[in-house]
This record gives sequence, C-alpha cells and structure tokens, in this order.
Amino acid sequence: MNIETYRDAWGIPHLRAGDARELARAQGRVTAVDRAWQLEVERHRLQGTSASFLGSSAVTWDVFARRARLADTAGRCFEALEKRDPETADWVRAYVAGVNEGLATGAARTPEFARTGLAPGSWEPWHPLGIWLATHILFAGFPAKLWREEAIRHLGEEAVPLFATDGPGTAGSNGWLLAGSRTTTGHALLAGDPHRFIEAPGVYQQIRLSCPEFDVIGLAVPGVPGIAHFAHTGTVAWSITNAMADYQDLYRERLRRTPTGVQALGPDGTWSRAERHTETVEVAGEAPVRIEVIETERGPVIAGGPEDLVEEEAAEKPPEPEPAEADRTEQSDTAPMPTPAAGARPPQSLPGPARESGVPTAESPDTPLHEPVAADGARPPQGPPAPDHESRTGGAGGRTHAAGEAEALALRYPPRVTHDLGFGALLPLLRARRVADVDRAFDAWAEPVNVVHAADTAGGTLHRVAGRVPVRSRTNRIRLAPAWLPGHEWQGWHEMPYGDITDGVAVMANQRGPATPLGVEFAPPHRADRIRALLDERRTWSAAGLPVIHTDTHLASAAPLLDHLAALDGLTPAATGLRDRLLAWDRRMDADSTDAAGYAAVRTAVVRHLAAHPAFAALTETPAYPEVLLPWLALTPRIAFALEHLLRADELYGVDRPAVVRTAIEEVAADKPTGTWGDTHRLAPWRALPEPSYDGPGLSGDHDCVLCTSAVPGLTDLSARGPAARYVWDLAHRDDSLWVVPHGADGAPGAPHNTDQLPLWLKGDLAPVVTDWDRLERVDLTDTDTATDTDASEETDV
Repeated sequence: MNIETYRDAWGIPHLRAGDARELARAQGRVTAVDRAWQLEVERHRLQGTSASFLGSSAVTWDVFARRARLADTAGRCFEALEKRDPETADWVRAYVAGVNEGLATGAARTPEFARTGLAPGSWEPWHPLGIWLATHILFAGFPAKLWREEAIRHLGEEAVPLFATDGPGTAGSNGWLLAGSRTTTGHALLAGDPHRFIEAPGVYQQIRLSCPEFDVIGLAVPGVPGIAHFAHTGTVAWSITNAMADYQDLYRERLRRTPTGVQALGPDGTWSRAERHTETVEVAGEAPVRIEVIETERGPVIAGGPEDLVEEEAAEKPPEPEPAEADRTEQSDTAPMPTPAAGARPPQSLPGPARESGVPTAESPDTPLHEPVAADGARPPQGPPAPDHESRTGGAGGRTHAAGEAEALALRYPPRVTHDLGFGALLPLLRARRVADVDRAFDAWAEPVNVVHAADTAGGTLHRVAGRVPVRSRTNRIRLAPAWLPGHEWQGWHEMPYGDITDGVAVMANQRGPATPLGVEFAPPHRADRIRALLDERRTWSAAGLPVIHTDTHLASAAPLLDHLAALDGLTPAATGLRDRLLAWDRRMDADSTDAAGYAAVRTAVVRHLAAHPAFAALTETPAYPEVLLPWLALTPRIAFALEHLLRADELYGVDRPAVVRTAIEEVAADKPTGTWGDTHRLAPWRALPEPSYDGPGLSGDHDCVLCTSAVPGLTDLSARGPAARYVWDLAHRDDSLWVVPHGADGAPGAPHNTDQLPLWLKGDLAPVVTDWDRLERVDLTDTDTATDTDASEETDV
C-alpha cells in the first residue's frame, strides 16, 4: 500500500498515494482517525439508530430518517452507481475500507465512545451516500410548504409573500469570483464562506489529496470521499452556494387500511397498495419505539397515516400481519445504554431571513398572491398549472375522510426517484484542469442544487447552477399537492441555467439570480449587494485583502425598524434618548457595540409583541406534525425573519405597528441593556453530547450581515449558525490561498488541533494553505501523538 500521510502546522492532513483508489483509502483512514465520533454519529443518523446511544432526544430524527427511507435510498443509489459508474463505486469502496481500518484508532482517542458505551461499527459501501443524503435532505426546505398551508388557512393567500423567507436557513452562503481583470496578479480569485449549523467537530474537513492524476486541496465532508464543494487543483478552483431551488414535493395522500395492508388513492381514482413494513427504533434507557413505514407511488409517508388509520373498518377487523420478509425490524448494532444521553441535533434547516424585493401586494391584481415574483416583477417560470390546487389542509397531515380513510404526507425527492446522488461528479472534479472540466463534471451533479463559481489559470471563469429540479405544477412548488387529483405529476427536469460575470465580478449569496426559475423563496439581496459594493470600492484585489469582506457587519435590514422609530414622537426621555442613539448608529453589528445590543433588544421586543398579537393567534397552535418539522411552523422565527415585510406592508391584519414599536422601545429604555452585542450574541455549536458548562465566545455579525452569524430574534441571541469555513482560492499561486474552520482539524476533544483555529475564526483571520511537501511533517497514523501534536506556532502570522 503506497500511502504517505503528512500534516501541516494546523494538523491538516495532506495525503499522497500511488493512484486515486489508494488515495480514497487513505482519506477514509485519516478521517476515521481524526473524526471517528463524528463519522459514527452521522452513520447512525442516516440509519435512524442514533437514539440507541444518544437517548430519547434523538428519537424524532431517527423516526424521520426511517420513514423518509434515507438508508434504503442510499443503498439503491449505490447499486445504481455500481452499474452506471463502476470506477466511482470502487473508489467509494476504497474510502469505506479506509474508514474501517482507522475507526478503532480514532475511537480509542475520542472520549465520547467511552461516555456512551458506543463501539465503532462496520461501514458498508453505501454509507457515504447515506451521509450525503442525510446531510442535505432538509436543504431544500420542503417543510416551508407546511407553513404556507397554515398561513393560507388562517390568514389568506396574501400571507405567503408577506411572510416569505429565504427557505433553508442552514444552507445559506456567500461566494464571490473576481476575474483576472479585478486582481493584482491578473489571475482570478474565489472566496466565500458556507453558512451552516456550527458543529463540533466541524462539518467541513480541510484536506489535501495527491496522486499522479491530481493534487487537490479543499474542504471535504467527513464520511464522503473526494472534495465536492470547495477545492483548488492548482490550475482550476471551484466553490458553491445553495441555489435556493425547490426540488422536493409534499403530497397529501388519502390512505386506507385493508385486511392485507395499506392502500393509497391515486390521480386516476383507483386505490393502489402502498409498500409497508415495520421497524424498531432502539432508545437508550427506554423502551424501543415501533413504527410503521409506508411508501406510496409518490414517495415515503413522513407524517400522518400510520397513526391515523385506526378507523371503523380497521377497528372492526384488525389488519393481518404482513409476510415475515416484509416485517423488517431494523436493529442497531449497539446495545442500548442503561441511561439516556441527551443532545439531539437541531433540524438541518430553520426559517431564514425575509426577502426584501419583489413582494406582491393586494394592489397587484395581476400577480397571484400565492406566487412569489422575481425582484424585477417578472414571474419566474413555475411549470404547468394544476387543475385543482385543493387549498384546504388538515393541519396535521392526518385529516380523516371516509370511514377507514385518513390523510398523510408523502415526500418525493429526486434521489428516491432517480437513484442518483451525483457521486459521478466527484472523481471528474478531482481530475479537472480547466473550467470546462469543472463544467462537465457538474453536469452530473444531483443533490443538493447549487450555484457554482469556478476559475482557472488560463483565464476561464464559470457561473452556473448545478443539480436536478423536476418540472411540475405551480401548486407543487408552493404548497401541498393532492395526490388523488391529476396534474401534480413530475414531468421531466429543468435545464440548469448559467449566470453572468459582470465587470469581472460574480456574487452569490442565495439571492435571486440564475437560479430564479428554479426557486420559490430566496434570500434578501442585502448580503449580495453589500459584497458587490465592497468589491467595487477598489478596482483590484489580492488574496490577502479579501478577508475584510468575510467579516463585514453592516446590517441593511435594520432600515424598516429604524424608519418606524424615526416617525415616533411623544416618547419618554429615556426612550427618546435610546431612539436618537439608534438613529445615529452606524448599523454595524459588532460584538463590542452597545448600540448593536440596543437595536437587537428593540427588535426582539417588536418581534415578541407581534407574535403575541391576536391576529396571529391561530398560528401559535402547534400542528401535530413530527417534531423534526416543527421549526418551520414556529410563529416567532417566521415573524423575526419576515420583519422587514411586516413593518413595510401597507396593512397588517389590523395590527397597529407604530404602537408595537412604541411599546417595544419604551420597554427596552426602561430596562436598558448594559452590555454589548457580543455579551448575548454568543457561539452555540451543536454537539451530539452537549457540554452543560459550555460558554461560547461573543460574536459579531447577524443574519443579514455578510458576517452571517444567525440568531433567532424574539427567541435567543445565541448563534447556532454561521460560517462553517472561510476560504480564498488564488489562481496565481495556490500557496497564497487561505482558509479557516471554526474549531480545528482534529475532532478529538483536548487534542492540540481540536480548537486551535477558533481564535483565527473569531478574529476573521485565515490560515495559509501550504502545499510544499518539504514544509509538512510526515506522520504514522498508528501513532496518535505524532498524528496530532505538530506545532502550529510557525504558521500563525498571516
């Protein structure tokens, strides 16, 4: 086995092997040594077995993962990959072999295994595909369709654009491309930062993969071979942001139980047998949970159905048991713990910031109020209309129809239909030499749908969308589609659009752009506009100068609330003083700013008062959906991230907004914050096993700043989401590139490189990319000390 492992001053692995297959094996092995706990948590999450060692707090995710058929879908995708692309399938197998080789060493140096009694399991070839799927299943924000149904039911269709948000809040990112005409070297620069839940260990792994075919540095996803999202091959580099595309559907299903199983009513008016089996979710310290898994022709049932099908017919005659081979009880490969371990991961998506432009109003009769419009007022193509959008909803996805019938929700998502997760793009990306190679590789991309930037040393640039988005009715895109009516079927796939590079600059920040025809809700333009404005402040840029963009804290979305404050009169002296201070504020959400803290306190008070208004009372009732979907239905976050719309709308369901703002500033002035924004706006990373005594550092930024460290106004100032990495790729000289992650390269608590990058990340500094093998230290992965204890001091001055 011709594999060499090196580490730089930050403990980042640099791997060298004789061919791509051996290199994948080395990547799997070093990842298992560095991130064993993370890998095993993710493997159990995709299989729906994490409650077996994390306890009852993980049950809701495990049930969702099983009902959504994540593991089964990953297995089918790998089987299809073996037939379609055997080279890539063999490459994935090599990665898995490396993981299995390194897990014991990694587990021995990671205390979480001992704390939970978890023993490392054995990986199978489909597990990397499952990790990819489980990581991204909520990225398209399909639960937002549940919110729209509730909002329409209680407030009317005008509520959809009024409460429009950026959809999958965890998936937002910044990225920008500067062509050679805009740089000091004459070669392109790529830079940005993906915004996701900040986890410990981190969701991205800095790594270098080198063999005779290629030599690539970048940010990998632990558990997945290659480097998919952010990488530099030496002659070409690429990066992505979430395209905000809508490519998953929720179908309202009418189900009935029969003596032989469960049936679903199709659009042709006939009842067809649905697939059904039962599974058992083991729970540490508690009784196991038995669930029924049902799948219709549209997709897996994720809510309602099984628990709601105890109707008259079923009560009179209990259903006969399924054949033994269909009653597939999925067992965990670990024994349940005697006591539960707390710490469920937050959902992968939360309601995000509101979209500022392109909001139709009641005075726009030519625009259907349930259909968001583009920023320029033009409606994006939405697919063919459906004959009947069936606007009524049962709320919990379980409304009963006739005796023996109930309603449920089925999820339809592309990999379940196509058996393709896009892994065929991974090897071609590593082998890419020019932008054209990257472009061809992304033609095979599937999940999730991304906006791509790329540039090469020959002057080529690329700005495109990559992924798979179905063509279907407008109703499917906006809300729940009735499965028993025709017109809601998928009708092929959208062509992926390309974007422009204007004056040598392209900016992607989840705003409307080339992906407009593919999405419903996008991020407001604040981050994109701010990045473009900052880049235009000088004609040319160097790699070293770009981190100032990453860390900009200007909050453009503060304008509507400040405008309301400016219009108030007759305030108490204390409130007048606070109002005047906020109107003079520079609108920067800096951690050391007392004015930013004052603004945040007033904003929180406004959000809470609006959420408590009787006009929205019906939306405070918690629908009986699975817990994992409820964050999309929470009223307070919806109001918080739609605050711009709500404060600017001509009318808001009779709410006296000036009075709300007046009450809020008087309350805050009477109990004025004494600290700074960083005193309450603190980092709160997710850990599978939380640390009760953890007290995170203060943060600058906010959800509409370029420095996007998101809190949830009205609920908490703590930030669970932010830049999961920062990067600058220099096409003039790769060693002038820069990068950083929130914690460190090593996932083992207490290891020298577990949190050594956190001070850089907090300051906005980046570590240098080092590719000179003579500056790296060769290590033996069987020696955990030499694998982790290199000295970072010589590389700290950036």
